[in-house]
Amino acid sequence: MAQRLALQRLLSLTPRTLPPQGPPAPHSRAFSTSAGCRSSFNVQDGSDFQDRVVNNPKPVVVDFHAQWCGPCKILGPRLEKVVAKQEGKVLMAKVDIDDHTDLAIEYEVSAVPTVLAMKNGDVVDKFVGIKDEDQLEAFLKKLIGA
Repeated sequence: MAQRLALQRLLSLTPRTLPPQGPPAPHSRAFSTSAGCRSSFNVQDGSDFQDRVVNNPKPVVVDFHAQWCGPCKILGPRLEKVVAKQEGKVLMAKVDIDDHTDLAIEYEVSAVPTVLAMKNGDVVDKFVGIKDEDQLEAFLKKLIGA
């Protein structure tokens, strides 16, 4: 009952009786989606995977994951952090296996998380399961040849 009265009272207020809320917010916002700003991205579909992973001149780490996967929720942010430390030398593609089953089948993903290291369109390394940051850094260094 009290909620109904409060809602009726709020709805009965005219714009001039509403409490002041400070200056209006500016309506223009800067938004950038350039690849140079981000070292990781979500794969949208098969052609996006082909363009941004297979045909990419940079090495790409592909994280096959699922929303329901507990270890994926731990590995994902950890992997993103380690990839970001590489300052653009390597990129990270995130592939949800429930949304992109065809890619999971094509790359023989039988468990998640599965992480592939790709260079010039070829899978050069792979691991399944969770890794700590030191192991992930070694995995990336091997990929970029550092």
